[in-house]
Amino acid sequence: MVRTSLLALAVAGSAAAQDSGGIAVDLNRLDPVDNACRLTFVADNGLAPLTTLALETVLFDQAGRVAALTLFDFADLPQGARRVRQFDVAGIACADVAQVLINGVAVCTGDTTTPTTCAQALRVTGSVDDVEVLQ
Repeated sequence: MVRTSLLALAVAGSAAAQDSGGIAVDLNRLDPVDNACRLTFVADNGLAPLTTLALETVLFDQAGRVAALTLFDFADLPQGARRVRQFDVAGIACADVAQVLINGVAVCTGDTTTPTTCAQALRVTGSVDDVEVLQ
């Protein structure tokens, strides 16, 4: 009886997470590649089917200076699906990246979305040691 109740709670918790209505974006890895730093993000979209999501992103160096300001185009993000996106930022060593700021939602398109609804639903996290991810 207890196992059944715990299993039911786990399934309900998983369903609630998928129905949260948010867009979760996690900075998962930084990897050096050919005079660039490759940022790998994992995105989970619980909001609505998105045909385009582009985020204005700022990378700060160890001294707190802006090292790069760029748009990361996550392309389409189906609702309820996990997607991995990689972006190479030329001229930056991964070891120099101290902070990544998602400065805003530049583009967000879908049948029922606007940049404002996406910005309100966006939650960013970071899984990379010694790199702070902000929103």
